[in-house]
Amino acid sequence: MVAIRAWAVHVLTACGAALALMALIFATGGQWEAMFFCLGFALIVDGVDGPLAREFKVAEVLPRWSGETLDLVVDFVTYVFVPAFAIAASGLMPEFLTIPAGVIVVISGAIYFADRKMKTDDNYFRGFPAVWNLAAFYLYVLQPPEWVGFAGVVALAVLSFAPVKFLHPLRVRHWRWLNVALLALWAVLAFVALISGMLPGPWVTVPLCLIALYFFLAGFFGRPA
Repeated sequence: MVAIRAWAVHVLTACGAALALMALIFATGGQWEAMFFCLGFALIVDGVDGPLAREFKVAEVLPRWSGETLDLVVDFVTYVFVPAFAIAASGLMPEFLTIPAGVIVVISGAIYFADRKMKTDDNYFRGFPAVWNLAAFYLYVLQPPEWVGFAGVVALAVLSFAPVKFLHPLRVRHWRWLNVALLALWAVLAFVALISGMLPGPWVTVPLCLIALYFFLAGFFGRPA
C-alpha cells in the first residue's frame, strides 16, 4: 500500500507531461484558450505533488526513482517548451523575430533549470524563475505592440540570470497569507480571461497586471540573492 501510494504521486507528477502534450496539440490548432487551460491544470498538479511527495515520503519508499528529476522534466515542458511554441506562434511579435523569441525562451529556460542554486535558502527563486507559461499568458491577454512583446521576452531571459530574488508565493514565509490570497485571486481572474476568449477587458487585465507587478517586485526588497 505504501509503495502504491508513492507510485501514485509519481504518476500524478508525470500527468503534467500529458497535460503539456495536450496543450501543444491545442496550440498547433490555434486553440489558445484550451492550451492555457491545460497549462493551468499543470500548474495545479505542480502545486500539489511536492507536498504529497513529502507527506508520503516518496523518496524513501522509491529511492530508485528521482521525483526531483521527474519534476524538472515535466516543469520544463509545461513552463518552458510549450509556452515557447505559443510565443513563437502568437503572431504578436515582428514576424522575423518570432522564432528567435522561442529560441531565446527554450535556451534560457534550459540553462536556468540546470542551475543547482535556482532557489535561495529562504525559498525565493534566484533570477526570473522561467515561468514562461505565465509570460505567454500575459502576452496573449495584453497583446502589447510587437516590439514591446519581443523586448519583454529578452528582458525576462536576461533576468533569469540576474542576482535578484523572485517570490515563490507558496513557500516564502514572509507575507504568505497575502501571497496565497493574491494567488487565488489571480487564478480566478485568469479563468475569467480564458472564458472571455483572452479579451476580458480592463476590469480583469488591470488587477492581473497589478498582481503580477507585486509578485515581480516583492523579491527585490529582500537582500541580494
